[in-house]
Amino acid sequence: MVIANLLLSVSVTMLIPTLPQWLLLSEGLTSAETGCVMGIFAVGLYLPGVFCSYLVQHYRRNLVCVWSVLALAVTIVLPSFVNLKGALLLITVIRLIQGMAFGLAQMVLASTLVIDTCDSVRRTEANHSVTWFGRFALSVGPLAGILVYKWAGFEWVSWVSAVCCLVTVLLILSVHFPFRVPADSIHLFSLDRFILTSGWPLMAILFLFTFSVGLLLSLPLDEHFYGLLMIGFLLALLAQRFVFPNAELKSEIVSGMILVGASILIRLTSPSSILFSPLLGFGMGVVGARILLFFVKLSHHCQRGTSQSTFILGWESGLAMGIGAGFYLFADDPKSMLYTALGIIVLTLACYVMVIHKWLMVHKNR
Repeated sequence: MVIANLLLSVSVTMLIPTLPQWLLLSEGLTSAETGCVMGIFAVGLYLPGVFCSYLVQHYRRNLVCVWSVLALAVTIVLPSFVNLKGALLLITVIRLIQGMAFGLAQMVLASTLVIDTCDSVRRTEANHSVTWFGRFALSVGPLAGILVYKWAGFEWVSWVSAVCCLVTVLLILSVHFPFRVPADSIHLFSLDRFILTSGWPLMAILFLFTFSVGLLLSLPLDEHFYGLLMIGFLLALLAQRFVFPNAELKSEIVSGMILVGASILIRLTSPSSILFSPLLGFGMGVVGARILLFFVKLSHHCQRGTSQSTFILGWESGLAMGIGAGFYLFADDPKSMLYTALGIIVLTLACYVMVIHKWLMVHKNR
């Protein structure tokens, strides 16, 4: 299941550096239009959420995920069969549907299927593992996308991405999920497995953090950046094991945000420095892992899946909106974008230290 989640995330993250280039150079869109297309993905993530609980109870949950992944694959390869030259509305609709399919697939996979495959005492470890694999996809996917794009063009990027979706489907179908009798009363609209309403302040912090990172990902970055980003993720994983186990609860988020801020300062003062990428990956890794655990602590026993979905939505929508805003607002002024990202990080850190952490200690349930 975690490998399926990795491949599902890779299929989408491959498009982060390549889709904007294709839209700008081949389809004739402006930077502002490209920003809208990239940002609308975030809107799509939320649209199927209220139906998630109904779907996984009314139908077989693994098949709901499978059909969502297949729908994502179809939308990714659709440009190979349809002439989209200058068709901004159609491109935007396709990107919106991609967000809907990916959002539903992620919510079902991470908040339901992964939890169903392990014992109750191991579910926090399972949540931690699946999100870490998804996080690694943010370096693996763009790295693969850039290499394929340089080698064979965007059409091959879309086909490789679709193949990742198909392998994801095969992995999901290879795991047996016993049929569960639906509850007596199934509501069509529900926040279950969608949004943990009690955790909205933490979700706001996560969104602001990933929004600032998304702004950075709108820069023209090469394969070396994403390779070094992966090293930062690996260092963050090691730090969680050996540096932060007995540290204060807020130390990971504070340290991570400071590291991300430092990476932005390095980019501003020394654009050629190789430290920008690993520091960014390190900061993202430790912040993301700790915020996920805080979501779990905020949830009641029956809300674990909902907390996982809330984390995924905050993480993915922040990145998508940040990338979209980067192209829409700062395509010709990267220095202003870097200052904006740094300002958001400083504001987010201040809000967390002065308000959110104290609120977490009062409202956590575990």
